[in-house]
Amino acid sequence: MRTTVQDLLALTAELLVDRGLARDRAERTAKVLVQAELWGIGSHGVLRLPIYLDRLAEGGHPADADLTTVDDTGPLLTLDGNGGLGHWQLAEATSRAVERAGRYGIAAAGVANSGHCGALGVYAAQIADVGMAGLVFSCGPAALPAWGGRTALLSTSPIAAGFPMPGGNAIIDLAMSTVARGKIAAHARAGEPLPDGWALDADGEPTNDPVAALTGMLSPLGGAKGFALAFMVEALTAGLVGPLLSADVPDFFDREQYGASQRIAHLVIVLDPARTGAGGDAEQRLGELAERTAQAGGRVPGSRRRSLEQVEPDTPIDIADDLWEELTTRREPTESTE
Repeated sequence: MRTTVQDLLALTAELLVDRGLARDRAERTAKVLVQAELWGIGSHGVLRLPIYLDRLAEGGHPADADLTTVDDTGPLLTLDGNGGLGHWQLAEATSRAVERAGRYGIAAAGVANSGHCGALGVYAAQIADVGMAGLVFSCGPAALPAWGGRTALLSTSPIAAGFPMPGGNAIIDLAMSTVARGKIAAHARAGEPLPDGWALDADGEPTNDPVAALTGMLSPLGGAKGFALAFMVEALTAGLVGPLLSADVPDFFDREQYGASQRIAHLVIVLDPARTGAGGDAEQRLGELAERTAQAGGRVPGSRRRSLEQVEPDTPIDIADDLWEELTTRREPTESTE
C-alpha cells in the first residue's frame, strides 16, 4: 500500500488519540514513527503501532502518564516517565536538553520509568538539526547474553549520535546486537527465515527461526567487544537512570505482558559545538571531516536522511498491505452528523 507522509501521520496520531493519548503527545509520537518509515527503518516504525495501541489499551503504557521532574541541577535533568510511551517523552527530554546545552554548553537528560521510544536516530537528528551535537542511549528487555553465556542479560543497547554537517548531518544509529530486535519481528510477521548469525534460541543455540529468536536471544555485534559496548549502554541507562535492569524488563513482544509497564530508561547528552572547540572552530573542523570523507570515497553516515520538516507532506511511503489493513480497521468509526 502506498500512502503519504501526511496521511500516515494523521492515521497514526488518530489511532493513538483513540487509545487515550493527548493530541500533542500523539502527534509527537506519530512523528517519530513516521520518521522511521521515511528513513526505511520500518522495524521501528508503524510496524510496532498495533503493539503500542494494545499496550495502551491494557495499561502497559498508561495513556495519562506525565513526564515529571525528579531532580534538576540545570545542566542535568532527571525525569520520571511514569510508564508512558517513550517516543513523546524522549522527544520532550531532548528538547529540554538542547535548550539547556545552549545555556551551559553541555546538558544531559535522563528519562526513568519510561516505555519503548523507537528509532534513536530520530532524536539524534532532532539535536543535529538545530546545530547541536548529541548522544542518545536507551535500554529494553534483555536480549543479549554475556559473552560466552547462554542467558539473556542485556538489551540490544541501542545508541545514536548526531553531528551538524554541511551537506547533510551525520546521524549514527545502531544496536549492540548483530541486528535490531525489530528486524527479527519484521521477519516473523513476514514469515521469513533469519540469516545465519543473527540470533539464538532460548537454549542459546543458533537459529534461523524468527519466532524462536523473539523468545531467545540476539548475537552481540562484534563478539566480545560488542558485549562490552552493550554493557556500557546498560550501565548508562538501566544502571544510572533505571529503575530496572534489562533482565527485569517485561518483554515488549509478549502479549501476556502487554499490561505490564516496561519501566525502561533513556539518556540524552547534548553539546554546543560553538563552546566545545578551541577558538570556536568546531563547525569548521566538522565541515572538513565531511569533505575529507567524500574525498576518500566515503559518505557521512546518515547524511541522506531528511527530517519530516524537510520533505513535502505528499512524499510517498510504502506500507505492507496487511499492516495497512490492520491499522485502518482499528480506526474508531466517526459519529454520524446527520
